[in-house]
Amino acid sequence: MPAISLFEPYAMGPHKLANRIVMNPMTRCRADADGVPTPIMATYYAQRATAGLIVTEGVAPSANGRGYARQPGLWSPAQIATWKPVTAAVKAAGGVIFAQVMHTGRVSHPANMPAGGRIIAPSALALAGQMYSDAEGMQDHPVPQEMTLADIASTQAEFVTAAKAAIAAGFDGIELHGANGYLLEQFLSPHTNQRHDAYGGSVTNRIRFVVEVAKAVAAAIGGDKVGIRLSPYGMASGMTPYPEVDETYLGLTKALAEAGLIYLHIANHAAMGNPPIPAALLASLRAAWPHTFFLGGSFDLASGQAAVDAGESDLVGIGRAFIANPDLVTRLKNGTPLAAMNGDALYTPGAAGYTDYPNA
Repeated sequence: MPAISLFEPYAMGPHKLANRIVMNPMTRCRADADGVPTPIMATYYAQRATAGLIVTEGVAPSANGRGYARQPGLWSPAQIATWKPVTAAVKAAGGVIFAQVMHTGRVSHPANMPAGGRIIAPSALALAGQMYSDAEGMQDHPVPQEMTLADIASTQAEFVTAAKAAIAAGFDGIELHGANGYLLEQFLSPHTNQRHDAYGGSVTNRIRFVVEVAKAVAAAIGGDKVGIRLSPYGMASGMTPYPEVDETYLGLTKALAEAGLIYLHIANHAAMGNPPIPAALLASLRAAWPHTFFLGGSFDLASGQAAVDAGESDLVGIGRAFIANPDLVTRLKNGTPLAAMNGDALYTPGAAGYTDYPNA
């Protein structure tokens, strides 16, 4: 078969992508203290709109879901209103943009949360280590409150409300963040989910919360506007592999496919020292998924093209290279050397290390 160029357009359901290169979601912490997007965020995303698809940084669906300093949200009228210039700027530049909806669960601290926010998780198990807050510096992770059945229902509703808000704010769709040790993945792992009710214990029970969230969101805004990111074998935020990893993710993938989601995004963190995802599992996930399937990891042009040529991925997710190279797609196409990022300014407020990188 002839090679399919990464630079050719791709139809992801109703979404017409200019190419097969995805800008992966990356935490950047440029919202204000209330989670309201700032004007420089519109500049940042518009600068990178030549990506076939942009997936934003993790956006909190509620006060309970906001774990990081200056993490944007999608629950208040001010947040929704100020996302509109961001999505308008991307669309004016010809881009397609999905909001990554991310509930941090136990990966949080009260100093980063609005008044009244509660740190909740499947089980009352604290994440080891510390996290940064603007107000108090580095702080230990508190023990989260174990979610009641009422909490589970209300949190699912928060995901739905946030998804509707994203569409109202002009996003083309949303990505559920089921990776990196945040709330959805906390339900999947027996190390963080030690419940004894319908949401814990067996694989079927541990995937239930994620499946219910996905189905509810798809019913609310349409499955063709919903993707999900998963990270089997990932070790971010205290996650560790467990014997049922393959069974868990294959069962989850099949259930999510029935929910009608438009894409499955698998984050492979092997280049960051995590265990590699077994090739057999990736092949099984790919075979079980009827729509767009793509991998996100440390791809360059050659490895990304090889993954598409081999049928392993429909799209290629690239993260950090987009930070210092707003014109990354053009640079890759022309063979232009890539600029290096300012690692000291990844999460600092302001334009430095954010919108001040020039095109080639």
